[in-house]
Amino acid sequence: MTRIIEPFRIKVVEPIRMTTAAERHAYIRDAEYNPFRLRAEDVLIDLLTDSGTSAMSTAQWAGIMQGDESYAGARSYYHFKEAVSDLFGHKHVIPTHQGRAAERLLTMAVLEPHHIVPGNTHFDTTRANIERTGATARDLPLPEAADPEDLHPFKGNIDLPALQDLVEEVGAEHIPFVLITVTNNSGGGQPVSMSNLRGAREICDRHGIPLLLDAARFAENAWFIKMREKGYESR
Repeated sequence: MTRIIEPFRIKVVEPIRMTTAAERHAYIRDAEYNPFRLRAEDVLIDLLTDSGTSAMSTAQWAGIMQGDESYAGARSYYHFKEAVSDLFGHKHVIPTHQGRAAERLLTMAVLEPHHIVPGNTHFDTTRANIERTGATARDLPLPEAADPEDLHPFKGNIDLPALQDLVEEVGAEHIPFVLITVTNNSGGGQPVSMSNLRGAREICDRHGIPLLLDAARFAENAWFIKMREKGYESR
């Protein structure tokens, strides 16, 4: 079906300040051309991230009002834990307010300066949290990922031969885990295939290295798998 209007009503609006081109030039110049240093009220159209910028549904707003904010033992936590365990099968669930906080807890607990963390392409906060421990974040994207003319269906994949070579070069004892981001956000939001994940899993298992997923866009990645990877058309 072709839609000519959005299939929702906008319940809440927030005014923004209209700026002139001259003002915007001055703001970005004063921020030394680093958009992270801009004041949010000076930004007319925010293209820096898609994290937390979308409008919430009526059900989501209602959920906030019904949430249990008890200091400990809140029913909201148990609801969250059950949902995560049901989706991912994890026995232990540690909630954080956002992914970068989870990254910091993980890297502080696990990494040492001699460690190397391979990934398909590390997100900027992930790289920062890895490197603040003294460890090295190593990007191993596919060669096709750098060619905008190449129509490879899964440009977010990790380069499996490069991963194997790195393990043999530095030794598994220097690789505390391999991190694959789905979708590959810093690689243009490109998807990762199931076959690539299985290949990475096999390499990690062979050398006794944990494989971790940064699954912030797992639903979008699953859709690309369904659309593009043979054998998953009806999954």
